[in-house]
Amino acid sequence: MAFELDERLKDWVGGVVPGAELSLAPPSAKNTGQGVGLYLLEVRQSPPPSTTKRVPLQIALRYLVTTWSEEPEGAHQMVVELMFSAMENKDFEVELEPIPLTLWSLFGTPPLPSFILRMPLRHERPQPQAKYVRELKVQTSPIIGFHGVLLGPGDLPLSDCRVEMPALNLATGTDYKGRFYFPSVPSAGSKQLVVKAKGYELPVKSEQNYPDSGAPLVIRFSPLEE
Repeated sequence: MAFELDERLKDWVGGVVPGAELSLAPPSAKNTGQGVGLYLLEVRQSPPPSTTKRVPLQIALRYLVTTWSEEPEGAHQMVVELMFSAMENKDFEVELEPIPLTLWSLFGTPPLPSFILRMPLRHERPQPQAKYVRELKVQTSPIIGFHGVLLGPGDLPLSDCRVEMPALNLATGTDYKGRFYFPSVPSAGSKQLVVKAKGYELPVKSEQNYPDSGAPLVIRFSPLEE
């Protein structure tokens, strides 16, 4: 991928300054003739684009573009032509900040006509294959009324007690005859209830279905007297 990018840059340089020698080596004061240097100076992390798909990997390559010629005017002309061409290319970015003198010291050469060319490089990642749902089964359960009666010691009705179905987020209270009623609950499956009376709780599990026309669920509860 990086090799293809280098070849693309070589084609670009050849189209702007035909016949110029091209080098990917570090800048040098010993170059002769007329040429252009494309030295990969740095690789930086680049923020990925916003997308709803799997985010691609993306980096930015910073090239130090230099020119040289037998006459200074020739080097100046080439670097200006390359810079303007890069600024017109939507895939390139030209950095106009001055190049630090310390960089030229590291290369062991006096400053050359130059600029920084920045190019993004993206690596697309394969999208995970979505698994198709071949069959969707929907099970429905009729809605019924569920009723019962709460009895205390001696089978006396317990009024003003709370009866809950936590799984369905339902709650009701008992009347003066200890009766309670849930108007709409699924008919299938067991019913988990919690009875609360006088500060005590009693969990109750009903394994039977009690429709409106059926016998009520009888719950006997003997909370301790305070």
